[in-house]
Amino acid sequence: MHRDAQRKVYEHMGPKLYHLCKRYLKKEEEIEEALADAFYTIFTKIDQLKEDHAFEAWARKITVNQCLLTLRKNVNFNLYLDDVKLASQPTTDEITDLEEEDLLNLLQLIPDGCKTIFNLFVIEGYSHKEIALQLGISEGTSKSQLNASKTKLKELVNNFYYQKAK
Repeated sequence: MHRDAQRKVYEHMGPKLYHLCKRYLKKEEEIEEALADAFYTIFTKIDQLKEDHAFEAWARKITVNQCLLTLRKNVNFNLYLDDVKLASQPTTDEITDLEEEDLLNLLQLIPDGCKTIFNLFVIEGYSHKEIALQLGISEGTSKSQLNASKTKLKELVNNFYYQKAK
């Protein structure tokens, strides 16, 4: 691949793939390393891409796989959700504006195993069977981790975005 073309691809895809890595990984050095490794794979295996219009999805899949490689070294996906201490829950139906960025920030408060499974299932569209194969866990563990992450995320949304009635 031509250097100028690589630069253009990096400039276009870099921010998107960086945010993708950030959804899975917490440490900046891990994010940057996963992103660099993903771009290395993208540039060295571009000849394996069968359809040009599928480039972005293909690059995302490579990046997700790179993040999962990093996580598999450090995360036990068979553990259940760690308790995240939260203040008492507000009791009202009035919600402030919840933006996508707010939700992604709340995901950072969920333990890595649950967050990863939530990302793979809800955002990336993987099935529980695919997640189980990718992470070396059972489909049941994937399902229970997803349910735990949804429950904790709902608690976090209620805690941080609902306002007490005055």
